[in-house]
This record gives sequence, structure tokens and C-alpha cells, in this order.
Amino acid sequence: MASSLKITRKEGIGRVALARPDVHNAFDDRLIVELTEALRALEDDSRVRIVVLTGEGASFSAGADLGWMRRMAQASEKENRKDARQLAKLMRTLDHLDKPTIARVNGAAFGGGVGLIACCDIAIGVEGARFGLTEARLGLVPAVISPYVIDAIGARQARHRFLTAEIFDAAEAMRIGLLHRCVPEKQLDAAVQVEIERLRAVGPVAVMEAKRLVHRISKPDAKTRRSVDEENADLIARLRVSAEGQEGLNAFLGKRRPNWAGKA
Repeated sequence: MASSLKITRKEGIGRVALARPDVHNAFDDRLIVELTEALRALEDDSRVRIVVLTGEGASFSAGADLGWMRRMAQASEKENRKDARQLAKLMRTLDHLDKPTIARVNGAAFGGGVGLIACCDIAIGVEGARFGLTEARLGLVPAVISPYVIDAIGARQARHRFLTAEIFDAAEAMRIGLLHRCVPEKQLDAAVQVEIERLRAVGPVAVMEAKRLVHRISKPDAKTRRSVDEENADLIARLRVSAEGQEGLNAFLGKRRPNWAGKA
């Protein structure tokens, strides 16, 4: 079975590309496990100093894969809880990686794709990219990714984005703090390279300790973080099997409006 990722190591840079362009790099349970393992391997590789995360094709990541959503809509709450905790493990792994991470945002990002961007230390995106936290349209919430998105854009912006499920552009993503820079598509690699050179110029131990410093000052302790992950996994599992969650998911999969949205 082909991998969902393409991984390269060159000149101290570990590059990880989500490699499912036919589905806009949407992720399923398999990709989540593969990406978690790939990040841990790069963290353990002494030759790698910097990790770059990107997508193949036109999108960064569309979030959840339709087939995966269909399976989880039919699964039990216990199975959904286990699934959500695996996603939480991925986000926690990326957020706490000891090496600096750059999100090379080559296109659109929705849901969990936005979560991946928020977990990276630096995020550079193309001007034409669109973003959205659209879970509420399905009767769900972006529970698992919420700690990282709120950390990136702040509680006030998160309320707006979580509640309205509004789709926004790269300029707005930069304004609210999801992206650090947005550039024309032809300048994306050059902009990422600028950040790579800046990171190469500083001490690798200092970078690691700087990341740990920010986590220690701004985020709760490890025990609290584990509790938050478990609570968020429980929340999304409960909503997926709820009447509203089932209606939202089935409406989305059936390409119709959910009953709370009224007639078009």
C-alpha cells in the first residue's frame, strides 16, 4: 500500500508532504498514524535540524477524508473517541516537536488542516489559499484542534471562526495570526527558504529550549494537557453520534442542507 506521505531529508531539512492530492490531502486514520510516526522519526534523526510540512498538488489539506467521515459517522461513540485521541496525539506531537517546524501552505486548508498549520512554529502561505473551520456546518466543533488554533489566533477570533464556519482568505489568515506571511505562489519556496536560513543561523539547542520556554510559560502543564486532549476527544465523539451530528454528517455526505439550515 502506497504511503500517504512523501518524506525527504537533505542538508538538515526534513520535508514532509501530504501526498493525497486526488482528495486535496484530506486525512484519514492511516495518514494520521503515518504522519505521527514520521514526525517522531525526524525528531530522533540527529541529521535533521528543521522540519517543513506541506501538501502536494493544489491544496495543503482539506481536513477530514470523506470516506473516513462516512466510517466514523457509522461507528460507535467508543470507536469515535479512540479515533479522536489518535488525531490529538498527532497534533500534540507536531506542536511539541523539539525541532523548529515550518508550514509551507501551498493551498487551501480546512478543519484539521488548519490545526496542522497552527501547530507549526512558522507558517507561510500562498495568497490564493482559503481557510475555514467549518465543523459547525456539520453539527460538530473543531474540538481536537482547538487548543492550537486558539493559541494561534486568540479566543476572540476563535469564537468568530468556530461559530460562523466562515471561509476566509490568506490575507485574513495573516491578519488574525494563523499565517506569519502570505506571498504569491511563485515566491513561496523563496519565502520558506528565508525562514530556513534564519533558523540555520541560530543555535539548535537554543531553538529547542526557546520552544520549550514558550510552552512552559504560555501553556498548561503536561497533566492538564492530557486531560484537555481526553475531554476534547470525548466531546467530538459525543457530537458525532448525537442526533445533530448525525444529521449534519449525513446531510454533508448526501449533498443536501441539514434540517436546521432551512430551505435554500
